Amino acid sequence: MHHPTILAIESSCDDTSAAVLVNGEIRANVVATQQVHEQYGGVVPELASRAHQQHLIPVVNAALQKAGVARHDLDAIAFTQGPGLLGSLLVGGMFAKTLALALGKPLIAVNHMRAHILAHFIEAPRPVFPFLCLTVSGGHTQLVVVKSALEMEIIGQTIDDAAGEAFDKTAKLLGLPYPGGPHLDKLARQGNPTRFPFPVGAMPGYDFSFSGLKTAVLYFLKKETAQNPDFIQENLPDLCASIQHTIIQTLLRQLRRAAADNGLSQIALAGGVAANSGLRQALQEEAAAQRWQVFIPAFQYCTDNAGMVAKTAEFQYQAGDFATQLVSSDPRLKLV
Repeated sequence: MHHPTILAIESSCDDTSAAVLVNGEIRANVVATQQVHEQYGGVVPELASRAHQQHLIPVVNAALQKAGVARHDLDAIAFTQGPGLLGSLLVGGMFAKTLALALGKPLIAVNHMRAHILAHFIEAPRPVFPFLCLTVSGGHTQLVVVKSALEMEIIGQTIDDAAGEAFDKTAKLLGLPYPGGPHLDKLARQGNPTRFPFPVGAMPGYDFSFSGLKTAVLYFLKKETAQNPDFIQENLPDLCASIQHTIIQTLLRQLRRAAADNGLSQIALAGGVAANSGLRQALQEEAAAQRWQVFIPAFQYCTDNAGMVAKTAEFQYQAGDFATQLVSSDPRLKLV
């Protein structure tokens, strides 16, 4: 089987990344983060697009240099087609299309959510098909039966807020800086996860709902701070731990049912929220009880990165799945 040399570009949200894959291995995975959004408490799409324009060429040059690969040695150029912010996707997509045309190389359009799942194949240990993947990123929460690299079935997903949004929105209610998820996770390690009981979203089938949690936290904090203005500061670690515990239990409840009903014991965790320490620990404990074999990518391949795009592009290259210059960025691109 031919192992292509691929340059991959990821620009779906607020991280600009380029990676180079050689002989099936990620030789370079360079990421430029954007600090400009912190003052606004969330990603500003127009500012993200401008930052991608500034970062993309230096990031690509750094990745090629680190990998020791010249442009003419590339076999293909890959990029994230969607989902994501349209302006950000367009910056990466147009650059990839232009570079592929200039070099006379094939172009590969990659689905961002598929890339999160296939990040598990970058390094050992690797799952064996079929397996069940819980994908938890900023804007998506999905349960996916992964039958092969190119054949997947979504059996459950959020009907409102994603888990990542639940972390960030509740963290904002607590007054934590953006991005709130990591700050909430850090404080949760010092708190009591069962002190404040919040509702676990109980949806039919394998779907998720987190909007009720956000509302419950909002009204709870309003009630308590009306009686004690310092309530949040005095109870911050316990609040963080209780919120995180509720989100994790909501995820595990549906994951447990989906695994049992589909007869799958290989469980994968993907997406930016997979970097959450509480979720990782809870999943390992659940795996011991359920006799699951759990797979979680390294931290650098959980958050948005081009390494996962390069690995996905390798599967598509071997399947002959190439794009034309007419391919368009799609902010609502579906996994299946």
